[in-house]
Amino acid sequence: MGFGLFVPQFRSAFEMSTSAVGFVSSLGFLGFFIGLLIAQKLLEWRGPEAPVLSGLVAATAGLGLVALAPNVFVLAIGVFLAAASAGFAWTPFNDAVHRKVWEVDRPTALSRISTGTSVGIAAAGIAALVMVLTGVSWRICWMFFATASAIALIANWAALRQVEKNDENMSENGWRSLWQIAAFPLFVIAFVYGTNSAIYISFAADHMLDSGGVPGLTTAATPALVFIIYGLFGLTGLLTGRLKVAIGLPWLLRCLMLAGALSTALVAILPGSWAGLIPSAGFQGMHVMMTSAVLAFWSERLFPAQPSLSFTATLLAMAAGSVLGPAIAGIVADAYGADVMFIGTAALPAATALMLRNRHAREQPLTPTIERRAYQSSAS
Repeated sequence: MGFGLFVPQFRSAFEMSTSAVGFVSSLGFLGFFIGLLIAQKLLEWRGPEAPVLSGLVAATAGLGLVALAPNVFVLAIGVFLAAASAGFAWTPFNDAVHRKVWEVDRPTALSRISTGTSVGIAAAGIAALVMVLTGVSWRICWMFFATASAIALIANWAALRQVEKNDENMSENGWRSLWQIAAFPLFVIAFVYGTNSAIYISFAADHMLDSGGVPGLTTAATPALVFIIYGLFGLTGLLTGRLKVAIGLPWLLRCLMLAGALSTALVAILPGSWAGLIPSAGFQGMHVMMTSAVLAFWSERLFPAQPSLSFTATLLAMAAGSVLGPAIAGIVADAYGADVMFIGTAALPAATALMLRNRHAREQPLTPTIERRAYQSSAS
């Protein structure tokens, strides 16, 4: 996400076109995709400590490389490593929650884990704002990010030493058991969410900057403001579990998809006004943090005997959309203009919301016999 926040600085420093921005962003999400696959193996062999610490090593190295990058090639490698860290770390934390937290409390715990990202995004936005107001180099900001990652590495090393390895079935048969028609809506929602959010993160703030920013604020501060609002509104992810209980999963998914669509459309419709920037960034923050929380507890409810494997599969669907989205969007923007690209992107979650039916959002285990056996085995 920090890449999208600093796109204006990267454009200036490395003379990047919109297509180049899209490809570097997609490369980052490819790192996320690969990190998910490696993390699943590490989780099977060593438990959650190994993939989380590996991810934080990758994050520290990647953020440091971006700070020191002399050219686009090194920048891309840094973005790839830094983005891979999320792939390494996300699933193992969900795995730890599944085994250390009571079932009734898991949606809240998983929502907190997903929503924690909001704090980091808001902090990055504040760092970027300080950069603009004081004239500090963007490289200093990224060294600050790398230092924070190193501190997180030490903290997680201390926190995860007592979390044992899971005995979940992660064999080829385990993967095959996830490919059921009833799980298809979960993977579609994840793909659409990944596509929309990745395109927004990569291009929205830069487009608002190019449109002149908002009245009363220095134009250069526009991306920082977008990500600060994005992060603050993302804290609504803490309410995801309660909203699901209040209105049900189908309506929650419809609202989140429409929020993502409206957010992206506003970038094209009102890019140079407060009436466009605040709701656009706010709705996107809600869309991203609440949907990520939904994917976490929805996949676990469908496959309670395979919580980490099912969540990995869900995130792979999300990552696939995140890899394809920015690369294609960059090409479309160069060929037809940014407005066409944003409206086309918004149509994807909007169509998903319209096509979603209540039967698509089931939460019961898909293989009740297997799940019952797994529960009895763990209870004994």
